[in-house]
Amino acid sequence: MDISEIQDLIKFIAKAGVTEVEIEKKDFKITIKSEMPKKKGSATAAEATIQVPVPAAVMTQVPQPATAPPAAFDVPTDNADEENYITVKSPMIGTFYRRSSPDKDPFVEVGNLVKNGDVLCVIEAMKLFNEIESEVTGKIVKILVDDNSPVEYDQPLFLVEPS
Repeated sequence: MDISEIQDLIKFIAKAGVTEVEIEKKDFKITIKSEMPKKKGSATAAEATIQVPVPAAVMTQVPQPATAPPAAFDVPTDNADEENYITVKSPMIGTFYRRSSPDKDPFVEVGNLVKNGDVLCVIEAMKLFNEIESEVTGKIVKILVDDNSPVEYDQPLFLVEPS
């Protein structure tokens, strides 16, 4: 479920006068509650609250140092090699896409040479697709994020060996 679907649910609650909606899927549960307004017709989306319980398995991955990528990512283990790489990080929160559309080729692959200004990926945030450009010339060594997955601000996306 993405942010636009959650926003649609909040709007539905405000318009329909429903006080609570609960959706439970395999990997998450979301409960959206709103207080009934004292005056008829004065409900707003701002009155809705969202509670998203996080499974315990996910919570164990969260408390990591800010400089280290999540454990699920395959990162070179040799720190000497890693120090030679430049990490391209996400400038925003959103959904990471390696290609401009499902029927197109990825912007970059491991081993590709990139130069300053080349598009590396797209991050979609609130229905806006933002091209993320390389700020370094070099070779893509690792892609640290799976296609079509959520990313956080400052999350490592690529390792680039500068040339």
